[in-house]
Amino acid sequence: MDATKIEQLAAHYKEILTLLGEDASREGLLKTPERVAKAMLTLTRGYDMDPVAVLNSAKFSEPYDQMVIVKDIKFYSLCEHHMLPFYGKVHVAYIPNGYITGLSKIARVVDIFSHRLQVQERMTLQIKESIEQALQPLGVMVVVEAQHMCMQMRGVEKDDSVTTTSDFTGAFKQAKTRAEFLQLIGR
Repeated sequence: MDATKIEQLAAHYKEILTLLGEDASREGLLKTPERVAKAMLTLTRGYDMDPVAVLNSAKFSEPYDQMVIVKDIKFYSLCEHHMLPFYGKVHVAYIPNGYITGLSKIARVVDIFSHRLQVQERMTLQIKESIEQALQPLGVMVVVEAQHMCMQMRGVEKDDSVTTTSDFTGAFKQAKTRAEFLQLIGR
């Protein structure tokens, strides 16, 4: 981790603690600014990664032309509006058009976009677009199901609410293909 960034962020978090009415010099809070700074750099590490490059690093020519699904990819992200966590599962499908990618690379793409300040709708779109750009498949579909702490801890305080977003292109514009994907992921 970048020591300069940690130091600069820690100074800001120390000021935040003071503004909240805490004594930033008391024993239990002495190292909190640095810990929070390191945590934020970890939680936002996706800014330094290129999802298309990740997909292309394991891109293989393959004549397979049926649906490839990676489902139940767990993720944790930070809402850009309140900087509170949202978390859940991502389901991704694509239909190859001469090229496939390593399955772990799909999960890595989810990690890249979830490790940025986000909104669920944009993250859904970004995952789809990066797969589309790297593989140029016959179609891509992404479904994201998430719980948002900003809805659970503040505001309306609705503990059990789940937000679902989806985006699709190509062959998934056909209702039959979308229905097959949704059936295969159990939705």
